[in-house]
Amino acid sequence: MRDERRAVRAGDADREETIRQLQRGLSQGRLDVAEFDERVRAAYAARTLGELADLIADLPRDLW
Repeated sequence: MRDERRAVRAGDADREETIRQLQRGLSQGRLDVAEFDERVRAAYAARTLGELADLIADLPRDLW
């Protein structure tokens, strides 16, 4: 993600898309349930696109 986009305020649709990506990571065994729950809580609390991007940065891009 470009640096200037990281500071843009996240909307509900951005949070929901991040959670869908996390669900795919969980279903593929890349995240355990505890980590998934932690990241989902963080996604709902995220204020910026950068915060959301950090939650999925370690997942393969084909999940995005």
